[in-house]
Amino acid sequence: MAIDDIFIKAFQSHRQQGDLFHHDSHKAHELFQSSTIGALMEGVYDGEVTYEELAKHGDFGLGTFNALDGEMIAFDGKFYQMKSDGKASPVAPSAKTPFAVVMFFDPTVKVLWEELTDWAHFQQAVDKAVPSKNIFYAVKVHAIFDHIKVRTVPRQQKPYPPLVEVAKRQPVYVHEGVRGTLVGFRFPDYAQGLNVPGYHVHFLSLDRTAGGHVLDFRMRDATVEIDVTSDLHMEVPECGDFLDADLGKDQSEAIERAEKEQ
Repeated sequence: MAIDDIFIKAFQSHRQQGDLFHHDSHKAHELFQSSTIGALMEGVYDGEVTYEELAKHGDFGLGTFNALDGEMIAFDGKFYQMKSDGKASPVAPSAKTPFAVVMFFDPTVKVLWEELTDWAHFQQAVDKAVPSKNIFYAVKVHAIFDHIKVRTVPRQQKPYPPLVEVAKRQPVYVHEGVRGTLVGFRFPDYAQGLNVPGYHVHFLSLDRTAGGHVLDFRMRDATVEIDVTSDLHMEVPECGDFLDADLGKDQSEAIERAEKEQ
């Protein structure tokens, strides 16, 4: 059975059982977002939310750090910072973020896929299977990566350049034959400006020493888990550069370039 059909079967099964969404009374499955991707695109790289505060809203997610000092990945209740040298280390609770998305991950759909697949085909397979492209999906993948290409943004100095300029000079790393974990989200197209439309995924190696923002991969022996939610809570800064940033323009092209620049 093709990977597309595996995902379709998994989602259809949960829809028929009526348990695709979590219907508990608390907000454990709510996406929590600090600031917007649009602000990050405009060079708003300093925030006041600490990782200690962020952890109250979720143990799974991605984001960055003040001064754009690398990429963040979180899963199994632990937060990691991946700096521009490609190396990963645990995040101090006092560290702050200008942009992050987290949740308490509780997957609805689980798929095992042994055969080789690439980044483009993986996205197409999930897109073909999801019941709606207008809700939110959190994705976690444990796999062997025959090839994975990642980037990590370098720490910036003021005055901060826009993210699309930073992406042109980002360090890129390639890992081959490595086990690791993907963590990310699929946001609807209408979220442009708030978050990255489509897929935004980070990677961390099994030994927790290397990772970054995913640009491409080929993987096999994958365990794919997906959490489905319709709940999004977003908080934006009440002070600083965010208040003066021009966030009304169409940033879709710039976001795509920044996300895929290699």
